[in-house]
Formats: sequence, C-alpha cells, structure tokens
Amino acid sequence: MFRFAQLARKPHLKAAGAVAALLMAGSPAVAAAPPAAVAAPAKPYGTVIAVQGVKERQFPSTDSSVKGTLPHRAQIGLKCKVRAENVEGNNIWYLLRDRPVWVTARYVENTGTVRFCNEVLRSPLTDGKQAKHAKG
Repeated sequence: MFRFAQLARKPHLKAAGAVAALLMAGSPAVAAAPPAAVAAPAKPYGTVIAVQGVKERQFPSTDSSVKGTLPHRAQIGLKCKVRAENVEGNNIWYLLRDRPVWVTARYVENTGTVRFCNEVLRSPLTDGKQAKHAKG
C-alpha cells in the first residue's frame, strides 16, 4: 500500500498524495463539478416545446418544403415573425436568425419580444419583370 511518508522524499508525487488524502477523507473539495450549462441564444429566442420537435420550413406554411427538424427543447434565435397559416389556433410563424427557415409558433415558446418582419424573403417573381406581367 502507498504510504504518505514516501511523498516527502518524492516532491513530484506531493500533488498526487494531496489528492489521494482528500479522496480518502471524503472532502467535498473534490466533488464532481456540475455539468456546464449551455448558454441560451441572445433574445429573442425560442425553445421547442413539442416532444416530436418542429419542422423547419422554406416558407411560413405547412405546404412549404421541409428543410430540417429541430428537436424537443432546442433553443433557437428568432429574427422576426409573420402572421400566416393557422396551426392549431396559432397563426404566428418565426423566421430563424441564423438561417432562412420558418417554424410555427405553435410548437415554439419564445423568450423576449419578437418583432414583426418588415421585409420577408423575396423571390424573383415578386420583384422582377415577370411579376409585373403575371396573369392569373
């Protein structure tokens, strides 16, 4: 068995001996540190509350193509919001801050004030020559 008296003769082992002594004494100084908390994004941000997660959409509509899925409890930065398709009594959709995708507010709880979008992503058809001459 290791003897603490040996540590006095071997200075490079003093630190190991000190740790061993604390462990044997059951000192709280060596207790495991709590896991590091993940910092929330800057406000406004949202937290996914749906257990099945929420789909990221190209446009604020359930008919729009799915670009990804956010898992339950994921925290996401919110850029702005619009009123669009009603999903189970909620017609607010959020545009994410870090990429051009939308999520329904029905499955996202927001923290902070989310402003309404001044300018939604435009397509070439809304501003181009084709839009001016479109029929139908």
